[in-house]
Amino acid sequence: MKTQKNVSAHFNNFPKPLLGDWCIILLSLGLIVISFATLWSHQPAATLRIRAGNAVLGEYSLMQTKTLTVAGKLGKSVIEIQQGKVRFKHSPCHNQYCVHQGWLSHANQTAICIPNQISIELTGAKAAFDTLNY
Repeated sequence: MKTQKNVSAHFNNFPKPLLGDWCIILLSLGLIVISFATLWSHQPAATLRIRAGNAVLGEYSLMQTKTLTVAGKLGKSVIEIQQGKVRFKHSPCHNQYCVHQGWLSHANQTAICIPNQISIELTGAKAAFDTLNY
């Protein structure tokens, strides 16, 4: 019982937030919301760029239905394009993280098969920053 009284007494010693404190809190929350809305890109992707190692193998339009087979370090990866979205359909890597990534459809999304050294990247009408750029 003593510890509950001590904790309660400890919190009672804190001053209550004033009007200025609430203004700072609301202003900060507003800036966070505005930052996410302006900096987080959800523009649709226009093209697909496929890389094997450091080499760009090609760029493809997403407005088609096509299955591509790309040779990597471990074997062949199958990449599927379907009307504005793309995914790794199959890859020879052990854990299949690239396959589990699922469909990508927004600009600047990327899926990478590290063991097979193949990556797919979606690009939009304009270049934008993402977490990979930092």
